[in-house]
Amino acid sequence: MLFHFGARSSLLLPFAFTSTLVTGWLLLRSLRRSNLPDALLALLLAVPTLQIGREMLAHAGWYDSHDGHTTVMLYLPWQLNLFLGPAYYLYFRSLTNQEFRLRLRTWQHLVPGFLQLGLMAAAAGYDLFYLVGVRGQPLPTEEGAKGPALVAIEALTHYLSYLQYGLLPAYCWWVLADYRRYRRYLDDNFSDTERLRFAGLRQLVVVQVLALVLSQLFTLASWKFGSLSEAASWNYFFLRGLLVYWLIAVGLQANYAAATTPLRFDTDPDPDLLTLPEPVAQLSPVPMAEVPAAPVAPEVELLAEPTPELLAWRDKLLALMSEQQPWLEPELTLTELAHRLRLTPGLLSKVINTGCGQNFNDFVNAYRVREAQRLLADPRFAHYSLVGVALESGFNSRSTFNRVFKKVVGQAPSELTRPKS
Repeated sequence: MLFHFGARSSLLLPFAFTSTLVTGWLLLRSLRRSNLPDALLALLLAVPTLQIGREMLAHAGWYDSHDGHTTVMLYLPWQLNLFLGPAYYLYFRSLTNQEFRLRLRTWQHLVPGFLQLGLMAAAAGYDLFYLVGVRGQPLPTEEGAKGPALVAIEALTHYLSYLQYGLLPAYCWWVLADYRRYRRYLDDNFSDTERLRFAGLRQLVVVQVLALVLSQLFTLASWKFGSLSEAASWNYFFLRGLLVYWLIAVGLQANYAAATTPLRFDTDPDPDLLTLPEPVAQLSPVPMAEVPAAPVAPEVELLAEPTPELLAWRDKLLALMSEQQPWLEPELTLTELAHRLRLTPGLLSKVINTGCGQNFNDFVNAYRVREAQRLLADPRFAHYSLVGVALESGFNSRSTFNRVFKKVVGQAPSELTRPKS
């Protein structure tokens, strides 16, 4: 039998098998749907999966069996770490902008990884297809034997691999810097940002850099004290396997959220949207059934000497918020509200930011908190749970409700004393 699985190799097998299965499924789905985030997530999974797979096979007796099969496996691209940093960056860009595409300028980020892959392909082409296939030379099967091209290429790729210690931290820092701007974009355009924050991905990027540092410590320890024990090496790859599971969970959730939300982070603003148009004479609000009185408009902070046009649009906006109560819709976006106001999203954002002194998220959630306060103080709603109050107020989840309520009011909703029914 080619491989003999023991305790260590068997414990790595679920990581390698699951990740290989998910990577293949993502690639097929990306081809069928032309979905770039799926393809990039597959690339992010493939890099650690190859390394875990190699370690798993090593513990299963790969290096103990010297034959043609094991020699051919030496030519597989087990180490593709130069893809990792650029892939995280491109993946983040594809998640946060549905219009993002891999063009010539963005393909350039992947050049180091393709160079690493191309060198291994060149070695396989010369040693396996030319020397063995064309010239008929037998494959070397003695311990540690490799073809001449592979020996030369490995020396080059060894030095090339040091680029990862600069590329991965640089790209991860780039992602984290863009992430801060992306959060501001969310607050300016969405009233419910919880599932679009991709917080798990942000944490994973940080952990990925820490894993690289840990890898470097292993390398330095091996250089200083000699090769580390198999147990120490196995522990490192077992931890990488846990990171792979984390990436699968975070990535699939992020891909779904991005696919179902019109994210346009970093797109260029429309150059025609430079001035405020005159407000329409009448809003024509949608007739509503009889409901309890809506909360008054939250206090807003006007900047000094706002223009008459901006003041007029602000008044129209506040009237719409009071009459139509769009803040009761959990997925309300800046674009949807602008459409109701017959205004462009860019100009509505200017009205809210400049005229009300808030971003869109804070502006809408202020209404929701006022409504929640009214329901919590009303004996007729005393039988409502906090989740029920949150949903009735326009929030999409209890976690968002608690976070926003405490931010606005200064205490959690559970800390309020509610009347009895």
